[in-house]
Amino acid sequence: MGCDGSLRRGKVKLQQELRKGHGSTPGRQITVVGGSASGFFAASLLARAGCSVEVLERTEQLDPTPRTLIVTSHMRALLGKVGESAVVNEIRKFELFTDGRTAQVPLDTPDLIVERALLIRGLARQAENHGARISFGSRFLSLESNGTGLQVGVERTSEARTEELHADVVVGADGALSRVAQTAGWPSQPTVPLVQAIVNVPADMPPDTVRVWFVPDDTPYFYWLIPESPERAALGLIGEDGQETRRCLERFMEKRGFTPLGFQGARIPIYNQWTPVERRVGAGRVFLVGDAAGQVKVSTVGGIVTGFRGALGVSEAILNGGQSRELRALRRELDLHLLIRKTIHQFKQADYSRLVDLMNASTRRSLSQYTRDEAGRVLWHITLSQPRLLLLALRGLLSGGSILPKKRG
Repeated sequence: MGCDGSLRRGKVKLQQELRKGHGSTPGRQITVVGGSASGFFAASLLARAGCSVEVLERTEQLDPTPRTLIVTSHMRALLGKVGESAVVNEIRKFELFTDGRTAQVPLDTPDLIVERALLIRGLARQAENHGARISFGSRFLSLESNGTGLQVGVERTSEARTEELHADVVVGADGALSRVAQTAGWPSQPTVPLVQAIVNVPADMPPDTVRVWFVPDDTPYFYWLIPESPERAALGLIGEDGQETRRCLERFMEKRGFTPLGFQGARIPIYNQWTPVERRVGAGRVFLVGDAAGQVKVSTVGGIVTGFRGALGVSEAILNGGQSRELRALRRELDLHLLIRKTIHQFKQADYSRLVDLMNASTRRSLSQYTRDEAGRVLWHITLSQPRLLLLALRGLLSGGSILPKKRG
């Protein structure tokens, strides 16, 4: 509960500052590019502070792509009621499989299964309720300094015309392949493919359980089976090459008797170092949040909660002259997940087998008590409860190699 309490205190503190207008200038013009979850959350926070916020969304209407996601309970601490409408299931146990071995990890606080499209719609409504304006059919084209701030080029697609907007601040929330980041001079970031199929839940699988398979010959990450209801589940993996990842998933389904009812996919940014979230463009300021800033836990390649934390931190920085305690804490957390990923990215089948064998009762208790968004606590308690895991981790870390996806030649 420690991290949840910290997040609530951070959000409450920011909201108090918003009500006071601390560090902000009434009427400040802020343009958020991209109707993503983190973009709408940032728009909501900033509009509440008295800023004039416009969200540019290139689609003609809010129609986000459906995708089944699993998040920790920290989403509730950050969003409160607005996130509840997107929760379609709760998870109370993980089952881990590798090479004929298995381990079960019950969760003290359930994880949440959310439908991405529902979540984004709820956040959009909240942003509008707080005073943000959402402009659909508005494609970001360019930005440059205009002396007093930023000039933002926009194509209004429904009206077949272009327009130039003034903004004091631009927030790029337009995904892993962010046009805002590219235009403002950030280097492009590596991405990996996520592919999942919607399947029927196996007869022997409780709907409050997630199954995870470690198959290093297929992926340095893992396969997952996440039930979104008692009847349907998302079976997927993250790989390094899109076509090969799809083939691996199809072989996995055929071997285990799954029939795909539909497919979902995305490109996910890979965090390999902290991306500074602010750049100055003349007199204006440009920020990145969520996937655009690579704010993803690279251990599991999950970015919903960390994207919300990034939005919270960027809102703090905009209102407080660049200062944000939340961004500093987020950087530490993401760097810990990078260390975990570097440790296990080179694991072979025998290493995963040993990992499962070493998961004693005390280790499972630590994994039950702390969530994936508390990497420091998890690492500390696991090291104390099972020191041999530290030796296994060191061996994985010293084996070298890169976590970046291999380039096709």
